[in-house]
Amino acid sequence: MANFHIFAGSDTAYIYPPIRHIGVAEVKQSLAAGIADFLAMPSHLVFLGLIYPLAGIWLVVGDEPPLIFPLLSGFALIGPFAAIGLYEMSRRRELGLDVSWWHAFDVLRSHAIFTLLSLGLLLLVIFALWEFTAQALYRALLGPERPESWQEFLSAVFGTTQGWKLIGFGTAIGFVYAVVAFCISVTSFPLVLDRNVSVPNAILTSVKSVLENPLPMALWGLIVAVSLACGILLLFAGLAVVMPVLAHATWHLYRSVVDVPPMT
Repeated sequence: MANFHIFAGSDTAYIYPPIRHIGVAEVKQSLAAGIADFLAMPSHLVFLGLIYPLAGIWLVVGDEPPLIFPLLSGFALIGPFAAIGLYEMSRRRELGLDVSWWHAFDVLRSHAIFTLLSLGLLLLVIFALWEFTAQALYRALLGPERPESWQEFLSAVFGTTQGWKLIGFGTAIGFVYAVVAFCISVTSFPLVLDRNVSVPNAILTSVKSVLENPLPMALWGLIVAVSLACGILLLFAGLAVVMPVLAHATWHLYRSVVDVPPMT
């Protein structure tokens, strides 16, 4: 992996790559390209796509009903970090390189691995904060007592005023966490993998990508949320397709938004 930074001037100040203005057409093209990558490299769901269904099944059979929704919704927060191997596969296919499944682990030897891990740690912190917030909100509205059964939990949530407050406030707060995670990660992981820039530069470039393209990025966020929800509703098996497709498509969205040429 090439170690590449963009600098200018004697003080080596970082120059942020230009951000293109995109529209709905580019979002559709990125999604189509992600599907094409998945069809060309389907074996890669072994190391990523199957992890999510297994983790989801484990969550469902758990005995902590109040934690289920926060944990499931938290998938979207840490997904970009889990997808870095698939970004690498899309990068290799773009350059005409070998795309055998083991190359997904080339990221472990990348010069950018510590930066990628730092970004991943940041998403894990956001995930942990969301979990803490969700639990605190539940206790504040429904009390600290643990429900003895799923029936008791569902009755409390859907059959009481406090339960509906929990749904409303929880959805609003979760949306804020999701927007923050989305803004800092939508192009930062692909950019770091591609150009090995620093964490602050990657995050600021990602945020700028969203600010310069609010409607297309909002559409992409909606596509991600709906796709993940559908994958979960299909007894988590759908995530074996949804997660790799979204990961590959995110790489192509990065290519559409951030104006840097492919590196050979």
